[in-house]
Amino acid sequence: MSSTKWSAYFMSTHFWGPLANWGLPLAAMADMRRSPDLISPKMTAALALYSALFMRFAWKVTPRNHLLLACHAANEACQLVQGYRWAMNQK
Repeated sequence: MSSTKWSAYFMSTHFWGPLANWGLPLAAMADMRRSPDLISPKMTAALALYSALFMRFAWKVTPRNHLLLACHAANEACQLVQGYRWAMNQK
């Protein structure tokens, strides 16, 4: 890829949008250290659904946005872990 194409990519929303979105999985990873009593099952389900939908979007958009896909795949995994932690805490 030429330097012009790289600079165009780094100055686009195709890069900065997903980069800013990484706050979601990073916050979920940080929350994994907290008590499962604090987990909201409704919010966890909403975030899991949100990430699943945006993973599909990132795959279908042209050109494919692999950074957005990775961000939402990480968030999906984190939300599923949080959901599991909440469910195990309800026993």
